[in-house]
Formats: sequence, structure tokens, C-alpha cells
Amino acid sequence: MNKATIWHNPRCTKSRQTLALLEEIIGEDKIEIVKYLDESPNLDELKSVLKKLNLTASDLIRKKETLFKELSLKNADQDALLDAMVEHPKLVERPIVIFGNAAIIGRPPENVHTLFIS
Repeated sequence: MNKATIWHNPRCTKSRQTLALLEEIIGEDKIEIVKYLDESPNLDELKSVLKKLNLTASDLIRKKETLFKELSLKNADQDALLDAMVEHPKLVERPIVIFGNAAIIGRPPENVHTLFIS
């Protein structure tokens, strides 16, 4: 089985719950943990994940985050939203689990089950 990757924020309850669920489903040794706040995804990585999620940048950005309002992103285009998420990774919805050519947002954590159902 390939490894799953989780874009993880250890301070986030949902992210911790999703990681624990992943460990139950596939085992700790088959998970790559990326602390995306420390290892910010670049533009290509973000675009790749959006494609796997089948979402747009506006679907992935955390609109309730104070920084979203401070940066006046409400009417921003997709490119501006992508740039903002690269510059400020805390704007990226979390956690994201990537497995092969698919990805899912772990909100709720149980969403990750869909990645491993064949």
C-alpha cells in the first residue's frame, strides 16, 4: 500500500482526530505527516492538491480566519487566493489527506474513510 500524506496542524483538534483515524485505518508507518504551517506548500503543490480534491481555491481557503478579512480576500480571484495560501498557510483548510491521485479534507475526520474504500 502507498503512503498517505496528511497536511497536519498538531494544534487543531480535527487534524489530530484525523491523524488518529488514519493510524487506525492504515497504520502509523504508512503516513507521511507534513506540518504545513512549518513546511508551507508551494504554488504547484497547492494546485496539485486542489486538483486531487476537485475544489477551487475559494473552496479551500478558510474564510472565517481573521487573516482572510485582514487581507481583504472576499472578492479576490483564484490566483490571489492561491498566492495568499502559499504566503499564509494558516489560510488553508485542514487537515488534508492525500492518497494516490485523490485527496480529502478531514472535516469531519471520518471523511478519510472514502480514500480507502475500493
